[in-house]
Amino acid sequence: MLKSLLLGGLLGTMLLFSSSSNAQTDFKLPDLGSSALEVLPIDKEKTLGKVMMMQIRGGSPLVQDPVLDEYISSLGNKLVANANNVRFPFTFFMIDNQAINAFAFYGGHVGIHTGLIAQSDNESQLASVLGHEIAHVTQRHLARRLQHQKDNSALTVAGIVTGILATIIAPDAGMAILSASTTQAGLSQLSHSRKAEQEADRFGMQTLYNAGFDPTQAGAFLTKLSNQVRFQTKPPAFLLTHPLPDSRVSDVRLRAQQYQARQIQPSHDFNSAKSRVIARYQLDSKDAQAYFENEIRKSTLLDKKHLEYGLAISLLDQKKTKEAEKILLPLLDDEPNNLFYLDVYTDILISQDRAEHAVDILTKHNNLRPNNQVLALNYANSAIKAKQYDIAEQTLKLFLLDDPEHLLAKELLTELYKNNGNQAAYYEAKASVLAAYGAFLKAADEIQRALNHVDTLEAVKKTRLKALLKQYRQMQKELAKL
Repeated sequence: MLKSLLLGGLLGTMLLFSSSSNAQTDFKLPDLGSSALEVLPIDKEKTLGKVMMMQIRGGSPLVQDPVLDEYISSLGNKLVANANNVRFPFTFFMIDNQAINAFAFYGGHVGIHTGLIAQSDNESQLASVLGHEIAHVTQRHLARRLQHQKDNSALTVAGIVTGILATIIAPDAGMAILSASTTQAGLSQLSHSRKAEQEADRFGMQTLYNAGFDPTQAGAFLTKLSNQVRFQTKPPAFLLTHPLPDSRVSDVRLRAQQYQARQIQPSHDFNSAKSRVIARYQLDSKDAQAYFENEIRKSTLLDKKHLEYGLAISLLDQKKTKEAEKILLPLLDDEPNNLFYLDVYTDILISQDRAEHAVDILTKHNNLRPNNQVLALNYANSAIKAKQYDIAEQTLKLFLLDDPEHLLAKELLTELYKNNGNQAAYYEAKASVLAAYGAFLKAADEIQRALNHVDTLEAVKKTRLKALLKQYRQMQKELAKL
């Protein structure tokens, strides 16, 4: 199922482009046919990144998990704040895939597979990979590959996007469909040279150290990958686009020795994120329960909270809500503001048909930290389940003002309007979700339906919807140029 979905998304003729709740009219694709031998200007690189991000959204198992998104974005932006040559904001996201992999592409987009978190031994290892990918972007390695492309006659936006996505999302599928010259040209953009890898290692380690992490863990992670190559017939996905000669591991280890040694305390957030990934994305719930029960039993750690947290998730996912609550409440009592715990407790309460209680608990937290995605989205979801639609609508609208591209928030708003019977708002919100997947013609159809539910006296609303309808149709024409 996953493979057919990916191949359909990668080989389809429609590339996806995201839209905020108000469609943008300044969307212009870069003309690569005449400028592929030049380094992409920043504005064109960002546009190309947006096109690719939308293809990922529509054709891959993107993780929509506010807790993990909050964690990985916080970690990534901490590294970006300590990197050189940052030209634009970065976006960090996750793919539900058990392979050890991470990738970066145009416009500051950095993605990681859930398997990378599950297989990292500590936060410094995970940060070393993110720092390395950030360096690929800041040093503009992908853009520079365009400059060195010898034969760009077949190089198109579609070719670049298809080739890159084939390897970063589903390496096996990617290797199977590398027949078209456009796909091969696109693939070459992501397969970094040894020189680029050395440069990314150097800048990435400096970023890692500046951000307060242990630089020796960069070598430890590469050693882990190197060991996997020795005992596996197929190399980890990460190595398909990141060459790993023996000299590179030793070079990274020697470079780390130039930095002052650091003793880094274990990160509770990292351990919690790893437990969440194992419970939700690596194992089924029964196997996860057995795993965490075994880890708790044999662990010599004084602090086993992250293991208990993972066990609570595995029980919740089996609908054993009373058992999950018994484990989670002591954790929440110790750390009442912990976002990992609050998220799971909200799900427990909703599963127990106690959504009103979840709303009461989250009201205070949301007021103290407005627009935090974990709190705001859990608060809105609880309010929807409790049929407190005014609270949910206000919360989601405020959140989307701050983050207009947030897909999960858009989907919750659509659910809200469907439940409260606001037909015009429902069709408009549904159109916004479809536009985020690049389905602009379908989005236009939903706007037409919204117009059918607007009162004749609501002239301002009708005018706005007609303008939105025109914008969606124009954006479809832009995509057709591909």
